[in-house]
Amino acid sequence: MLISTTENIGKDYEVLGEVFGVTTQSRDMFSNFGAGLKNLVGGEIKGYTKMLHTSREEAISRMTEEAAKKGGDAIVMMRFDSGSIGNDMQSVVAYGTAVKFK
Repeated sequence: MLISTTENIGKDYEVLGEVFGVTTQSRDMFSNFGAGLKNLVGGEIKGYTKMLHTSREEAISRMTEEAAKKGGDAIVMMRFDSGSIGNDMQSVVAYGTAVKFK
């Protein structure tokens, strides 16, 4: 399925409606420990980066499934939003507009 951050994808389409995919991930004890150490010296916290990458991929997958259930051929105007829940959880949502090609 085509996923685009723009509205114009070079094809005529009809709008099916908003679709989204959301996931919430928690950090494991080892990532939290490593992050605490990294906080002292600075630099990238690779465990958290990997968690966010995985979260984005899962959110896209769920959004794509929802668009397919609506009969969509593509998703336009796709965006991400994310936020922390407490001290050790991260929520990521991917959202956009499902469309069907004419």
